[in-house]
Amino acid sequence: MVESSPRPGHDRGVVSGFVLSLVLCFVAIAGLAVDSGRLVAAHVTAGDHAENAARAGAQEVTLVRAGWRVIDPRRATATARAFLDAHGLEGDIRADFTSVTVIVRQRQSTTLLWMVGIDERSVSSTRIARLVST
Repeated sequence: MVESSPRPGHDRGVVSGFVLSLVLCFVAIAGLAVDSGRLVAAHVTAGDHAENAARAGAQEVTLVRAGWRVIDPRRATATARAFLDAHGLEGDIRADFTSVTVIVRQRQSTTLLWMVGIDERSVSSTRIARLVST
């Protein structure tokens, strides 16, 4: 004789294991969504700070009265560095006579991915401000 249905209590724990797997998958997907959004926002913020620091440095124009328009690299670097320091940011600055390049680096902590061992990620952004002659 063949039974058409399992005995009561025969499949204990099967559904709970399946539900636990689904919950873990949903938490991982939510973690990716939330923390990816935070990383994108951190990248945009780093880009804004880098752009503003580069613009501030590029305003250090010299030799205007002599008929030249060039950036003073020393003053441009100091101005961009002061901007980054005022906002508590780390970064690199390169300046020459025609442009200022700023790279901003920052660490972004995760909100849900720490559960799988990802505590923080590094974000960086580079912006260049060029001197435009009119």
